[in-house]
Amino acid sequence: MGELRPLGDDLNDASRALAEALRELFESLHVSVRRYAARRELDPGTVSRYLNGTRLPPWGVISDLFTDVAEHRGTAVTTEAIELVRDLYGSAVDAASSPKHAVEILERQLADADHVSRRSSVRGDVLGDALLDRTQRIADLETRLNQLEADRIAERKRADELADAHPDVDGLIRERDELQLEVERLGAALQEAQAQRAAAESRCDLLERQLEAVGQSAPAALPPGRRHMPKILVVDDQPDNLLAMTAVLATLEQELVTVSSGREALKALLDHDDFAVIIMDVQMPEMDGYETCAHIKRRSRTRDIPIIFLTAMGLGSEHSARGYAAGAVDYISKPFDPWALRAKVAVFTSIHLERHNR
Repeated sequence: MGELRPLGDDLNDASRALAEALRELFESLHVSVRRYAARRELDPGTVSRYLNGTRLPPWGVISDLFTDVAEHRGTAVTTEAIELVRDLYGSAVDAASSPKHAVEILERQLADADHVSRRSSVRGDVLGDALLDRTQRIADLETRLNQLEADRIAERKRADELADAHPDVDGLIRERDELQLEVERLGAALQEAQAQRAAAESRCDLLERQLEAVGQSAPAALPPGRRHMPKILVVDDQPDNLLAMTAVLATLEQELVTVSSGREALKALLDHDDFAVIIMDVQMPEMDGYETCAHIKRRSRTRDIPIIFLTAMGLGSEHSARGYAAGAVDYISKPFDPWALRAKVAVFTSIHLERHNR
C-alpha cells in the first residue's frame, strides 16, 4: 500500500475524516491503486487524490468501493458502515461547498438537458421526413385509385377488360391502409419527440437562469422592491433535515413553511397562499413524495406550483424519470450543494414574481 501518500496537513476535519474512512476500506482490498484504477476504468492519479482527501469523489465511486469490499470479504457491508460513510460524505460536501462547485453541478445538468434536446430534435427531423414520405405515398396511391375509378365509370362497358388490366386494385388499397396506420404511428412518435424536446429546452432555460444566479456575488439574490415575498414549502419527515433546510434557505428572506408529512403538506396548501416553490422529500411514511405530488397536481389551485424532489435515493434514471413523470420540475440527490439549491429556489421565486406582476 506504499502508493498512498500521507494525508495533507491543510485538509479540513470533514475531508480528513472521509479520506481516512475510504483509505480503511481500500486497504482491506489488498490491491495497489493502479490495479484498482484499472479494475474500475479510472485514472490512477484521480483515485489517489480521492484517497488522499485532496479531491471529493462522486458518491458512485464510493458505492463501487463498498461493492468491491463486500465481494472481497464474501459478506455484505453493514448498513451502519454505509450510513457512517454517507454522513462523512455529506459533511465533506458541505465543507467543500462553493459557487464553483454549484456551477459544476448545474453545468453538468445543463449538458444532460442539452443532449436530450439535441437528440430529440434529430429524432423529430427523422420522424418528420418519414411522415412526409408516407403522406406523399398515400397521396400518390389515392390519385392512382381515383384515376382507376374514373376509368371504370367512363368505360363501364369495358369493366371486365379494365379489371383484367388492373388486377392489383385490392393490393393498392391494402397498401394505402397500411401506410395510413404507419402515418398515425409516426405522427404520435413525432409528437412525443417534440414534447420531449420542448421539455428539454425548458429545462435548459431554467438551468441557465440558475447558473446565472450562482454566478452573481449574492447567489440567492431575489428581485428588490417587493414587500411581500412568496413562501417556500419544505416537506420532510426527518426533523434534522427540516432544520438543515431552514438554515440553507434562511438567507433568501422568504417565509418558510415546514411540515413533516404529505398530508400536512396538502393541508398547508389549503391554509396558505402564494407559494413560489415546494421542496419535497421522496421517502416518507404513509404518503410518499410521488403520491403527494400527484395530489398537488390534480388540484387546479396548486397544480402550477413547481416541485423540487430532494432525496437520498440517488439520481438513477429510473428515480428521476418517475419524479418528472409525477410532475416535478427538478430532482436533487442528498447530500445537496447549498449554493445550487438556493440558486434554484431563487430562480423559481423570480419566475413566480414575474408571473404575478404581469
